[in-house]
Amino acid sequence: MSSKGNIKVNAKNIFPIIKKWLYSDKDIFLRELVVNSCDAITKILKLKSIGEAAYDEKPRIEVKCDSEAKTITISDNGIGMTEEEVKKYINQIAFSGAEEFLEKYKDQNEQNQIIGHFGLGFYSAFMVAHKVELETKSYTGAPAVLWKCSGGTEYSITESNKDTQGTKIVLHIDDESTDFLLVEKLRSILFKYCGFLPYEIYLNDEEKCVNETAPLWTKAPNECTEEQYKEFYHKLFTDINDPLLWVHLNVEFPFNLKGILYFPKLTHEFESAQGKIKLFNNQVFVADNIKEIIPEFLMLLKGVIDCPDLPLNVSRSALQNDGTVAKIASHITKKVADKLLSIQKENRDSFNKNWTDIAPFIEYGCMNDEKFYEKLKPILQAKTTDGDYVVLVDYANENNKEISYATDEKAQAQYIKMLNEEGKKALLFPHIIDIHFISFLEMKEQWKFSRIDTIPQQTSDNEQLVEIFKKNLKKDDLKITTSPLKSPLPALIVQEEHMRRISDFSKMFGNTPMPETITLVLNSENKLIKHLPGMEEEKQAVICRQIYDIARLCNSSLTPEEMSGFIERTVELLEKIV
Repeated sequence: MSSKGNIKVNAKNIFPIIKKWLYSDKDIFLRELVVNSCDAITKILKLKSIGEAAYDEKPRIEVKCDSEAKTITISDNGIGMTEEEVKKYINQIAFSGAEEFLEKYKDQNEQNQIIGHFGLGFYSAFMVAHKVELETKSYTGAPAVLWKCSGGTEYSITESNKDTQGTKIVLHIDDESTDFLLVEKLRSILFKYCGFLPYEIYLNDEEKCVNETAPLWTKAPNECTEEQYKEFYHKLFTDINDPLLWVHLNVEFPFNLKGILYFPKLTHEFESAQGKIKLFNNQVFVADNIKEIIPEFLMLLKGVIDCPDLPLNVSRSALQNDGTVAKIASHITKKVADKLLSIQKENRDSFNKNWTDIAPFIEYGCMNDEKFYEKLKPILQAKTTDGDYVVLVDYANENNKEISYATDEKAQAQYIKMLNEEGKKALLFPHIIDIHFISFLEMKEQWKFSRIDTIPQQTSDNEQLVEIFKKNLKKDDLKITTSPLKSPLPALIVQEEHMRRISDFSKMFGNTPMPETITLVLNSENKLIKHLPGMEEEKQAVICRQIYDIARLCNSSLTPEEMSGFIERTVELLEKIV
């Protein structure tokens, strides 16, 4: 048996579904209704531009709330609707008037201005209202109409005495949503979703509109000043620091894309840093941090992306497989890389000044995007212990692909001093991510990185000295060796590079700390070390412990107990001198 037919949708229970499940956030209702008003104005302006309508008014959208009457009213002076249009667009759920308008007036630019495409936005009103009234008058001069519905499938349409063109929607707020009757709450929702719509929006007859109709990203980069970029950044994000630099996106072909991406100044550890990129569609806020559109490594930036070409009415899984999305993500990456290249070329001093702050972003990007790395490889750099900046590729070639580096100028000051005495310098890699980046470069370029506090190349095991220290330190597992160090210190603590890397990675990911695999290097050129074998055993014990703790202090901090012992011995030695 076989048969064919049409699936029928029973609308009886559609409103409870809309009320609960149409959108995840109830405050979306205000965005949808204001956006509808915005579209109504765009439509009448379009008709005016082609000579099919007269429109001499200044576009205006008003939002009013009355806590006593428990109503929220959204009104506009846009195109309005006739009775037939109300029946067609309002009574038929999911029949989108914007789609039909676009079909009739096909124009790519206008498609990018009409926002509503889905036909369900109006019904989001029932998420917060138990009754909705829609009063509208068409630009055609047809009689005004009043539409009413109390959240069921029944509605009424009557003539209205409205004498001005446009549409007014009155929401009678239900008892569960009375918090939306607060003016400041509505203001925050309008700023969040509609803060940059192209037509002025006024709240409760206030003199100043709540939105910015021409946000910075809609302008050409050469029209914007440095102060405007900074002011816009502070307006969007609660960051007291100025951004380091920014990338202004302005693309019209092969897709429409505008936006501004900022490099924020990091004030805490890189691993816990998180940016915020706001996604807009025709100046309407959609969401924060859409990872399918913004490359993952750029999610540490802050800014806005406005792209009407994105298929935002589909699932995120579909976004991942959408060709346009992939091209947009690729283009954003390219533009960021181009901006960094131009700054390095045109203003090297500024690039060097900001390098410490922007390096984590760049390194993270290089490790996550092959094309980004290849593009920026010629300008990847590091600060030296001399205070200069060197390009990594050049430095590696000049040093046979062997690179000495330091991670903390203060903690490793003695090691840096030793290097300087030899007429050498090291590169500074102070960030947490640098450990990953160094490993990445070793694998990618076959460069060899060694931290300056690694075991010296020239070492020898003086059995007599080793035995004295092992006996007095009582650390049988401590590796001890000797070397002619170019340092005034009697000894230094060092560690093998690969063991330090393992230990650092273990700490980073919160694993159980690895046991210390340090080596105590005794300075065979130091006067104290040379005289140690000839001293009395009592003096040897005090001096060995003191030498070991001094070496520890140059490498890391002592425990409270160790510090107490170090201070007591120091006092004891000073008393003996007196």
